[in-house]
Amino acid sequence: MTFSKTKYLLVSVLVVGSLFLTTSIQAETYTVKPGDTLSDIASVFNTTVDELASVNQIENKNLIKIGQVLKTSQAMTAATEQVVSTMATPAEETTSVATPAPQATEAPVTATVTTPATTQAPTPAQTPAPVQTAPVTTGGYTSNLSAEEAAAKEEIARRESGGSYTAQNGQYYGRYQLTISYLNGDLSPENQERVADAYVYGRYGSWVAALAHSNAKGWY
Repeated sequence: MTFSKTKYLLVSVLVVGSLFLTTSIQAETYTVKPGDTLSDIASVFNTTVDELASVNQIENKNLIKIGQVLKTSQAMTAATEQVVSTMATPAEETTSVATPAPQATEAPVTATVTTPATTQAPTPAQTPAPVQTAPVTTGGYTSNLSAEEAAAKEEIARRESGGSYTAQNGQYYGRYQLTISYLNGDLSPENQERVADAYVYGRYGSWVAALAHSNAKGWY
């Protein structure tokens, strides 16, 4: 078999394989249910909030509607097609010529004098200062936050609602302007504090990180 025939068969196999892979990966969808957040959906489908927002052209990542159908694997299909397309490009025939290795030249031997290293006294380990906490109790719920975390949480509450537990803007309600469905119908200050802590630590890891996002984007 000549080289041209071999290359033709290789290209044919790769093209057929690329078509098989592309058609075998179907875009999955998910219908939003009450209480869902983009972060929860991203965790279930092993992707990111940014990826879901980009694929579904969502500008406000905190605003999704009940019954909304979201695509969950379109980006993965596109990436797979690009990889298969790259694999399908046949390699050009190359001719390699063996080059004789140069003969090794012995390096002159140089006498070295080793100076014993000076032993430094060990530095005593420093004990980190204890983190100061500022527990805040609302009803039957207590937030055990550091002073920095408590200050970041208070600043977000000031920006979102002026600190009011009854402030409402459409479907957003309370001190932290969470959706009424996300609060599961319980609008008490105690539940607002509990759900806000769970939301922030689940999405950002800390109130300080949530405040940094708010500073950059204007929302958290």
